[in-house]
Amino acid sequence: MPKYSIDELIVKVEELQNRVGILEDAHAIRRLQHAYGYYIDKCLYDETVDLFAENGEVHFMGGIFRGRAGVRRLYIDRFRKNFTGGKNGPIFGFLLDHSQLQDVIDVAPDRKTAKARFRCTMQAGLHESAGGRTRQWFEGGLYENTYVREDGIWKIQVLNYRPVWHADYETGWAHTRPQYVAFFSETYPKDPIGPDALEDPKPVLWPDTDVLPFHYAHPVTGRSWK
Repeated sequence: MPKYSIDELIVKVEELQNRVGILEDAHAIRRLQHAYGYYIDKCLYDETVDLFAENGEVHFMGGIFRGRAGVRRLYIDRFRKNFTGGKNGPIFGFLLDHSQLQDVIDVAPDRKTAKARFRCTMQAGLHESAGGRTRQWFEGGLYENTYVREDGIWKIQVLNYRPVWHADYETGWAHTRPQYVAFFSETYPKDPIGPDALEDPKPVLWPDTDVLPFHYAHPVTGRSWK
């Protein structure tokens, strides 16, 4: 067994403390993202907004919602109004099942920021007894997010959700209609509940394909994908 001097032991303990801290950070970030999924499932949009840093932002359907005002515009003014009629919480007959999967999390060496990639699968719809237009659909997408430690608490800095495919339940993804969901084309304030900016290049939906860039290098070769 190797022998260490006191100074060497101090360095070793500090290294181990940092490694344990990074593992704890990764766990906290995973929990944060999973909590996001559970809140979205139940249309708890106030609670969702509170997961974001003060200068956080969301990339969604080709639009960028910036700062606390932009985040609220998306979740409160747009989602809550359209999905629950202004109520913060679930409503009768509306289904969202929004799993967060397959996470790859990388915490910065200084433990102040982190990046993570998650996969999302969703089943959603409105029951025939709920009133309104009955529908049911599948959705799959990816997240490439950035997180920041703010006042000692991990929060979402950038939530970058890239939907990959949508599909009606009855016909499946092989028969997805072109432009199943429209991407944003107007910004705020022209669109009162629209994004602050548009993404460039504009994302695509199945059957078109692209690759959401990976935040991490190849684990074997060490090369970044381009």
